[in-house]
Amino acid sequence: MNDVLFVCHANLCRSPMAEYLARAVLTRHGVSVASAGTHAVPGRSMHPYAAGILDGRGLDPTGFRSREVTRDLLTGAGLVLAASRRERAYCVATAPAAIGRTFTLRQFARLAAAAGPVRRGVAGTVGGVGVPPTAGGVGLLPAADAITGIGVLPAAVAAAARARSLLQPAGPEADDLTDPIGGTPADFHRCADEIEAAVLPIVGLIAAAG
Repeated sequence: MNDVLFVCHANLCRSPMAEYLARAVLTRHGVSVASAGTHAVPGRSMHPYAAGILDGRGLDPTGFRSREVTRDLLTGAGLVLAASRRERAYCVATAPAAIGRTFTLRQFARLAAAAGPVRRGVAGTVGGVGVPPTAGGVGLLPAADAITGIGVLPAAVAAAARARSLLQPAGPEADDLTDPIGGTPADFHRCADEIEAAVLPIVGLIAAAG
């Protein structure tokens, strides 16, 4: 299970932007990235504002087509990151077996950041933003031989789960990524910035597990 699946409502704005921004850096760690929507109409192109943002970051969204999330997609993913608590609840109800590896994007980002420090340097970029390099000395990660045995994403998920005790409970405003649909280009840019900010610590944790 080395797949990260991003899930939002229609698979037109939030999850596609997350898919493309995360893929730009996670593929180098042997992790594949995909997206889907809880209520997506299959085969639709990405929202033009979202596509424009990705294009401006040097990413080509022309081949994207929306798809509906399924039980098979959820059970086959090593990590499911939902745009909001509502989408997370839908995913868990659809595939109860995936509950232990299903989070909201912003929730998992907090857990990843709490899981440990990263080394100095630059490992890459997400849309032009520096990404933390391979994390070192992350005390909440399993030992190296255990990581090899259970795989990169399960190791990262396990480390994030152990970090729960380090954080105070958060409210909906901290967990949910606001849907920009129907909003202005500025709303879409704000959403993309929030996605990038959430992806950074996640990449660092996954890199540490690799």
